This record gives sequence, structure tokens and C-alpha cells, in this order.
Amino acid sequence: MNIYILRHGVAVEPGTPGFENDSERPLIPKGERRLRSAAAAMEKLELSFDLILSSPFLRARQTAEIVAGELKLKKQLKLSDELAPGGSFKALIQKLNELKPPPENILLVGHEPYLSRLISLLVSGDADAAAIEMKKGGLCKLETAELRPGQCARLAWLLTPGQMELMA
Repeated sequence: MNIYILRHGVAVEPGTPGFENDSERPLIPKGERRLRSAAAAMEKLELSFDLILSSPFLRARQTAEIVAGELKLKKQLKLSDELAPGGSFKALIQKLNELKPPPENILLVGHEPYLSRLISLLVSGDADAAAIEMKKGGLCKLETAELRPGQCARLAWLLTPGQMELMA
């Protein structure tokens, strides 16, 4: 299984008047533009996803919708509370393992520090061991034969939004 991990794009800053509820902060135009470039880079990499699973928070959902729309994969998009801030790694992994048929390529869209900690857990076995930071709009690829809560994956690559813009 290939697990692609995408951090949401640039959004309205926390505490901005009118956006006090963190779950309702939208992407800003710059974030949307960068995500369209990221989607173009994904297309050049010939990426396709059997499932796109996103945090239900607005900025992550918008990120997933942009990518799904650009790659013509809108039917593959689902929301998951496990990807919201404070979500459970164990519950997410269990949910992914219960998918029938098992997806070959899955895209997870969410937030920091959750995503970096998930990558660290799957690569090293410890959510706090690897000093990884996902940039807003950054994309990571993990490869695994057996998904479990612990060391089970190999970090294939980690792209910054700037690198993806150069590829678009």
C-alpha cells in the first residue's frame, strides 16, 4: 500500500476575527493556488488514489476537494474524524485496514502536528522520534506491506509546496 499524506493548504490565521472556530478556517486564495500547482505536480507524477480521506475541518476538506477535482477523483473523497486535530492514530490505522478491497494508493489530508507524528510512528515506531515537519501543502509518500500502529513503513519521499510548484 502506498500512503500519500498531504497537509492542508495555507488558510486564514487562527484567531482572525470572524473565524474564531478553528474547524471553520478556510483556505486563502494563495493556498488554493498552491494546491492547484500541487495537483498538477501529482498529475505529472501520474498519481491516482483509490481513496482520498480528509479531516472534516474546512481547510483540509477544501484541500482534498481541490485535489480530487483536479485529478477527477471526486467520488473517492471521504471525510474522517480520525484525521482531525486530536484524532487517534490507532483508530485511523484500524479504519484503513478494514477497507475492502484494500486500497493500493490512498491520500490522507489533515493537519500538523498530527501528520508528522503519524509519519514518524509508521516509519520509526515512535510518534515523537522523527523530526519531520510537513509544510502547508506538502506531500509525503510512505510505502508499506502491512499497516499497523508501529514501525511498518518506509519514507519514499517528502515534497515541499515549492518543489511541487516547480514540477507543475
